[in-house]
Amino acid sequence: MKKLLPACIALGLSCAPALGLTLELPGEGERTSMRYECSDSVERPVEYVNVGENRLALVTIDGEPRLFVNVISGSGARYVAGTLEWWSKGAEATFTDAFEEDGAQPVTCQEVEGRE
Repeated sequence: MKKLLPACIALGLSCAPALGLTLELPGEGERTSMRYECSDSVERPVEYVNVGENRLALVTIDGEPRLFVNVISGSGARYVAGTLEWWSKGAEATFTDAFEEDGAQPVTCQEVEGRE
């Protein structure tokens, strides 16, 4: 079911009846799967879902998918989910948590060659 969610969102379908969630989004859907190797020694799979004007990223954090939404940025694509931020530009990305202790460095990530 977890792997079907991005496709369901992209197509505007409800594939998670336990959530009772249906998204009717206008426009054509595009889904891209990527993998990133990060400086904290964690590999993070990411699903980017674009439908019309809506831009989403499903990022795996601690083994669980988290839904991030696109917000304004000066450069690249910036996504947020609560206190978490995923910011990608080209083949690089950074992951930060606003609740980390002061001075904590963001995790830097590099796209693994070849899209999934």
